[in-house]
Amino acid sequence: MPFVYRSALNALCLSLLLPCALSVQAADPAPAAGDKAAQEKPAERQPLLERSQEDALALERRIPQQEQQQLQAGGDTFLALWKPANTSEPQGAVIIVPGAGETADWPQAIAPLRNKLPDVEWSSLSLTLPDLSSEASMPRIVEAAPTPPTKDTSSKDASTEAKPIEQAAGGEADIADRAVAESTEEQSKADAERIFARIDAALAFAEQQNARSIVLLGHGTGAYWAARYLSEKQPSQVQKFVMVAAQVPTNAKPPLAELTPTLKLATADFFYKDTPLAQKAALERLQASKRQKTSTFTQIALKALPGNSAAQQEQLFRRVRGWLSPQPVAD
Repeated sequence: MPFVYRSALNALCLSLLLPCALSVQAADPAPAAGDKAAQEKPAERQPLLERSQEDALALERRIPQQEQQQLQAGGDTFLALWKPANTSEPQGAVIIVPGAGETADWPQAIAPLRNKLPDVEWSSLSLTLPDLSSEASMPRIVEAAPTPPTKDTSSKDASTEAKPIEQAAGGEADIADRAVAESTEEQSKADAERIFARIDAALAFAEQQNARSIVLLGHGTGAYWAARYLSEKQPSQVQKFVMVAAQVPTNAKPPLAELTPTLKLATADFFYKDTPLAQKAALERLQASKRQKTSTFTQIALKALPGNSAAQQEQLFRRVRGWLSPQPVAD
């Protein structure tokens, strides 16, 4: 009897524990398929900043806060460095457009001019330009034509059969070239629109500061974009234009020598005569200006001073100041 009693008791305990185990499993359901997929999905990477944006962030940490201006150009917010003239009656404002790869405080030309002009009665506003998509590397990709089977090319028929293959390969290359050219032209147009919007914002800011006269100054490729802006938009607010060591961006059209003669405002072209390529380009601009009946184009040759950057920057500043000021300053 005791054995029968213990068996019955064990059976009773098992019957009571089984519902409890089932209820615990029901209370802890398996993760849904959607939750599992969400856990396995990798986190989305944030888009990388443009190099110009990274450079601007570095300037924001270094440049005094009172010089920084965040200007709005379309959907972009960009950094500009503003220094008011150190006088109660400033002559005006000089808007500085840097070249490709340069910042609003670049040590060559940009920083020396923006820092020194306020001491000679000119306010300065130096801009940050966006990265140029038209200068990104675009390798030409052409699918190779399949290799035809080896044939006897000595016969007339064989040489005739080879021509369609050669023509097809040439046609594919032409199509690829046209596609690259069209893509580059679209990118160049987009670059111009972004740059022009930033110059528009700079002009609006200078007008808000009640600038009596506005001068647009471009350095390197910045000189090209400034010249193109003046040629296409012809803003009435700008009275003078200065080019320093002008360069033409890759694949840019029209060339600078076609733009500068058409400008209807006083233009100064500062170039370094020590470089043969720069001297040749400057001569083309000068000759183009001479073909105009009325020209307000002036060209000033500078001498590079290797190993003495401070003296070279001082030379540039004094020449620019002499051209801007009513009375020239002796070198």
